Amino acid sequence: MAVASFLLGLPGLLVLNLVLGPCAIALACTALMKGTQRRGRALLGLALGIADLVILVVTTVANHGVLWQFGG
Repeated sequence: MAVASFLLGLPGLLVLNLVLGPCAIALACTALMKGTQRRGRALLGLALGIADLVILVVTTVANHGVLWQFGG
């Protein structure tokens, strides 16, 4: 789970940060609670998940709305 949180948090910095960020955070917290041997990866996944959400908030505020457009 620690590696999965890292692998979800990393692309979340660029795309789908609303989806991948919380998934990375949840997996990292679960891995840390279960006492994973890869504690560093879990902490890095947690940090990346939080960074995903911070980037989402910053870009939303800077552009006065969400960047995604559905439809035409």
